[in-house]
Amino acid sequence: MSREKRSALMGRIRGRNTGPEMTVRRLLHALGYRYRLHGRELPGKPDIVFRNRKVAVFVHGCFWHRHDCGLAYVPKTRPDFWRRKFEGNVARDQRTTRELEATGWRVVVVWECQLSDLTALGRTLARAIGPPGGPIRRSGAVASARPSGPKTHAQAKPARQ
Repeated sequence: MSREKRSALMGRIRGRNTGPEMTVRRLLHALGYRYRLHGRELPGKPDIVFRNRKVAVFVHGCFWHRHDCGLAYVPKTRPDFWRRKFEGNVARDQRTTRELEATGWRVVVVWECQLSDLTALGRTLARAIGPPGGPIRRSGAVASARPSGPKTHAQAKPARQ
């Protein structure tokens, strides 16, 4: 493969909103979960964040993050470069996990190969995250995830004066 073609291919690899990440997000949403994306203030900028549960979800590609499922091979061209690159990725993942856990966060890693069985993945995520629709914290008070019904006239916001 020419350098120009390789460069063009590598340039198309994204860090956010990847296909596997979008699949996991759609699955979580279908299961009733609501979340935030790409927590910039958290170590490692997790792909999916459940702030009130203190759960950070990373969707890892098996090739880039070295999962032992068989999808993580070393390219034949420049193998020393790739080994150093992959070792750096794994070390960064481990460091990020330690930093998050040290501040009380639970870390959930979803591997790209797990997307072949979404039913099993949904069960795994539900066990790791907890039931959907749990309490939502607002201004220090706890409110239910679903409103109890329509507001009556007396509960409606007073008009501005």
